[in-house]
Amino acid sequence: MILEADLKAQLNQYLQLMEGDVLLKVSVGSDDVSRDMLALVEELASMSPRIKVEKVELERTPSFSVNRPSEDTGITFAGIPLGHEFTSLVLALLQVSGRAPKVDQSVIDQIKSIKGEYHFETYVSLSCHNCPDVVQALNVMSVLNPSITHTMIDGAAFKAEVENKDIMAVPTVFLNGETFGSGRMSLEEILAKLGSGPDASELSDKEPFDVLVVGGGPAGASSAIYAARKGIRTGIVAERFGGQVMDTLGIENFISVKYTEGPKLAASLEEHCKEYGIDIMNLQRAKRLEKTDDLIVVELENGAILRSKTAIISTGARWRNVGVPGEQEFKNKGVAYCPHCDGPLFEGKSVAVIGGGNSGVEAAIDLAGIVKHVTVIEFAPELKADQVLQERLHSLPNVTVIKNAQTKEITGTDKVNGITYIERDTGAEQHIALEGVFVQIGLVPNTDWLEGTLDRNRFGEIVVDNHGATSLPGVFAAGDCTNTPYKQIIISMGSGATASLGAFDYLIRN
Repeated sequence: MILEADLKAQLNQYLQLMEGDVLLKVSVGSDDVSRDMLALVEELASMSPRIKVEKVELERTPSFSVNRPSEDTGITFAGIPLGHEFTSLVLALLQVSGRAPKVDQSVIDQIKSIKGEYHFETYVSLSCHNCPDVVQALNVMSVLNPSITHTMIDGAAFKAEVENKDIMAVPTVFLNGETFGSGRMSLEEILAKLGSGPDASELSDKEPFDVLVVGGGPAGASSAIYAARKGIRTGIVAERFGGQVMDTLGIENFISVKYTEGPKLAASLEEHCKEYGIDIMNLQRAKRLEKTDDLIVVELENGAILRSKTAIISTGARWRNVGVPGEQEFKNKGVAYCPHCDGPLFEGKSVAVIGGGNSGVEAAIDLAGIVKHVTVIEFAPELKADQVLQERLHSLPNVTVIKNAQTKEITGTDKVNGITYIERDTGAEQHIALEGVFVQIGLVPNTDWLEGTLDRNRFGEIVVDNHGATSLPGVFAAGDCTNTPYKQIIISMGSGATASLGAFDYLIRN
């Protein structure tokens, strides 16, 4: 039995929702993964009369495809889709059976209108919380458009293939044999990369908003919901709805919710916004902001112009780069930022973590259970992480901590082969041979596009008052892009509400 009892009970409920028959075509050999895969598909078939199994020979062994009895949908799982990919399997079964995917009709129309042959392959690790979004998006596209196929490939089951293609970050997507993208991508982002989506004129034709929120993370969603509840015309323009929360795995300090995960919270935020009819313009990057006599004007990277009576900036923050030679050159070739996603690709290898704060030490602890050895490199004379985390770190036999060290270079040829640092007390230069570097040194606000527009502090954070107002009348700001002292989800949401109420008060008085 592959499925544990509670997982099987959960799956049984979902299988009741199947609307038609599904044929699983399975290609297996004599290896352990093949044996477990065959056991899984047979177990699925035993749970529903709508599921049948047929042994065939597919491009990869072990793998299985999910089809309608009379039509191949193009959805294939190379490897066993458990762990974070279990939901991908469930959704594939339901959608191939005829159950409509939960996607806006406009997106469905975009997918169906795509012409040409598109064969996608996504390399994943089953512990990656970013991978299912990509897998599920491409599976939906395969269900809706017969000229699109998609194969999920578990890197652990196809190690030689991963090494041959030098894949060192997941998810990594190939299209028709060529690299298409790496990292989390939503369905809308994939369509945008394929050249499908709203054009600049369509966005520019929109009537002026009462409140335009720039940024779609917790602060932006909170701002928009508070504004929409006042009955005023509200829009959100966001480079990626959910923001950095989409890259957060476990969330245990969101009061009243014992545990949730970033993508799940982001989906709830988006659903809540849609409840209020907020105009969400996703995958749009703001380029410039200016105030005219009566309106705030926001220009987007694609040339579109949006207008509003007030604006709330909630563009959040991004991972801070070390800024040393080799970092950009070897990004996704040994340089990584997400230990949960990419850690399994470094199994049995030696890696470094740059950063001794909570995120760096937590990353080192997680990686120590997977890799051969972890070296933590901290610039300051002492680690900055909480004491309980430091104690846990020092208890691990395969971790070395180097303090008072300045990273000089990440070395390599086609991929990372080491890191060079300087001992700050002696000036001596040291080199460590290793195969991966995880950067965990904090955040930098996404406010570069506002240069010369409004007041920012020396860290680039937008300066706001206790109403969320900036130095530019009618423009407010909230969340991690501001000078709020603590960068937390719940604080961002509160500041978003404050900024929205401030904007509403401004509208009343002006």
